[in-house]
Amino acid sequence: MAKKLHIKTYGCQMNVYDSERIAEVLAPLGYQLVDGQHGPVGADMVILNTCHIREKAAEKVYSELGRLRIHKDAQTAQGKRMVLAVTGCVAQAEGEEVLRRAPYVDMVFGPQTYHRLPQMVAEATRASGQVLDTDFPAESKFDALPTARTVDGASAFLSIQEGCDKFCTYCVVPYTRGAEFSRPTQDVLEEARNLVDCGALEITFLGQNVNNYHGDSGDGTEWNLARLIHAAAEIDGLERIRFTTSYPAEVDDALIAAHRDVAKLMPYLHLPVQSGSDRVLKAMNRQHGTLAYRRVVDKLRHARPDLALSSDFIVGFPGETDADFQATLDLVEEVNFIQAYSFKYSPRPGTPAALMDDQVHEAVKAERLARLQAVLNRQTLAFNTQMVGQTSAVLLDRSGKKPGQLVGRSPYMQAVVVDVAGALAERLLNTIVDVTIVSAGPNSLMGRLIGVASDAPDVKVCA
Repeated sequence: MAKKLHIKTYGCQMNVYDSERIAEVLAPLGYQLVDGQHGPVGADMVILNTCHIREKAAEKVYSELGRLRIHKDAQTAQGKRMVLAVTGCVAQAEGEEVLRRAPYVDMVFGPQTYHRLPQMVAEATRASGQVLDTDFPAESKFDALPTARTVDGASAFLSIQEGCDKFCTYCVVPYTRGAEFSRPTQDVLEEARNLVDCGALEITFLGQNVNNYHGDSGDGTEWNLARLIHAAAEIDGLERIRFTTSYPAEVDDALIAAHRDVAKLMPYLHLPVQSGSDRVLKAMNRQHGTLAYRRVVDKLRHARPDLALSSDFIVGFPGETDADFQATLDLVEEVNFIQAYSFKYSPRPGTPAALMDDQVHEAVKAERLARLQAVLNRQTLAFNTQMVGQTSAVLLDRSGKKPGQLVGRSPYMQAVVVDVAGALAERLLNTIVDVTIVSAGPNSLMGRLIGVASDAPDVKVCA
């Protein structure tokens, strides 16, 4: 009998990718991923794939472990075994602390070690008990992962670069993900072709600093991200290409030209700036200033006028003054972002910023965040509203909240809801269709299908 595997994923798209690969590593051991709606009930193994970017995210993990202990004890009372594991960045940063605070956890392993899961599972299921593996192995985990991929839907993540050498003073990623590493180009393209063969129409290239990709081509040269995008665009059946997350100082002319020249590269770019104050950016150890950021934005929009931008912002960084915060508001008004992730600064243990003087009071951070989000939300709504009456190609990738609805994503990553009658919904799921936008809200658009035939193509499925 197949053993039931439940994985709960926190944080970034890289964690989503890792969770997919973890499931693939465990499949030969007889573990079958169960539908998320069933949760951990009755699962033989539960894995929390964690995020350590903010304090609240880490504390959520410990709260979830407390709830999972109830399920684990219930399994034990029935004479069954639930293997409970923690991976991801909390595991890497706080491995021994996880075992101390939650001694009922069986395995703690870092994001660079999950290719060694078969051995860890064997050790954890023996009488020897807990397993802690947070090393940074000399060999790349990608060399040991299964080459076959599975695709749940028409959109897939593909990790091409990991780690970070930037050492922003607020960030734990260099300590939890290690040094920057780019996968060989042919490995990436082979995985991309495999994903397309399994039904993917859209692939998002992932990396902590994805636009600093420099993969070995096998002939003694290195490819940058732009060249990789050009090569991926030649894959028959791949309709959309995205990448995230970009570092502003690494946006080069070749990548800007790719946005102009590659039709499959979507006109949407996530380009985190973090602050509009040069003084704060210097304290953050960001390797760009606001002038350089504005110049990059201007070049991108000149190359592709329909390009839309999203960004990340941290408010209340140590020492941030009212003037610094106003500079952030000024930059937001000037650049105009269609979406953004904004957070109050959260000290992370072991990072230089956590030890800085002039920590900003929580009430001040909350007030600034509310003001920033009001501006950002206004910009998002304005962008969505101007889409009304336009026709957009939408990748329908999931069912809606109401019967007879499908939800998809526009080229700009907007959620688009359409009404689809009867059996046609099943045939249109995981396809790209033309949709006329009829109304807009702050979080989604409503659309009407146009020119859809009842003999829509069947969707490829890769077992």
